[in-house]
Amino acid sequence: MSALFHEADITVFERGWLSSNNVLLASDCGGETILVDSGYASHAEQTVALVRKALKDRPLDRVVNTHLHSDHCGGNHALQAAFGCAVDVPLGEAKKVDAWDEGALTYRATGQQCPRFHRTGSIKEGDELVHGSSRWRVLAAPGHDPESVVFYQPDRQLLISADALWANGFGVVFPEIVGEPGFDDVKRTLEMLADLRVRWVIPGHGAPFDDFDAALARAFKRLRAFAADPAKHARHAAKVLVKFRLLEVQSCPLEELNRWLDQVPYIEVTHSAYFANVAMRTWRIDLLNELADSGALSIDGTVVQNI
Repeated sequence: MSALFHEADITVFERGWLSSNNVLLASDCGGETILVDSGYASHAEQTVALVRKALKDRPLDRVVNTHLHSDHCGGNHALQAAFGCAVDVPLGEAKKVDAWDEGALTYRATGQQCPRFHRTGSIKEGDELVHGSSRWRVLAAPGHDPESVVFYQPDRQLLISADALWANGFGVVFPEIVGEPGFDDVKRTLEMLADLRVRWVIPGHGAPFDDFDAALARAFKRLRAFAADPAKHARHAAKVLVKFRLLEVQSCPLEELNRWLDQVPYIEVTHSAYFANVAMRTWRIDLLNELADSGALSIDGTVVQNI
């Protein structure tokens, strides 16, 4: 939890980048206990332990997901098993969860995992997340994900922004990767957020921050750069997928990483759409070298290591 951010009924579990941050809404005065987002599957045991320790003898009543990327809902199954809690997902994802369509939920496309969970409800723009005397507004925030929502508490001027706004940008605009418009949605979402009065932002990744206007300015600048050069965004997205894999496995032989990349549709789609003039293996080597040059990984002989 940030040393600066402090709200008696809100605990922020700031996680590493493999898992999204988890936001626990739990008041000493009682009422429903709610966890916003649950991290990645390989951190699920730790997520349960963090929640259990924070709640002491109280149960977790509900998990609410801002969106259903695997790093935001991968702990849902474990939390349901541990607490028997309800799970609410964005309305547009409800049927996909009910059918457990891993293609539509993008887990196959990204080469990631998410244990199946069962939703008990859904949320949509205009709803309210009621916690004690606080009523959080549910706001649609498409862009990074078409169905994403954020939560805003106007009286306390608090924003749970998920991947719509970070201190230094926003999440990969995945619709753009598959040829669907997304940058305009990001722009509209940022403009919507700019109209809010915000004292603190609790992002999906990274520490809570209070320089809201400066973060918005950085996000708009990043968006303009990506919109002007979609190939730059596509290359960034591919590197994010590689880095995410290494965050999960930490270390693996280069050939094993290449076998994984062979099975990730988003990698093939990105290469075909933007970099088909470069051989796939050459392009992948370039990506790894760029990640190594930036300090995100190391290559020791035939072994790739996360840093």
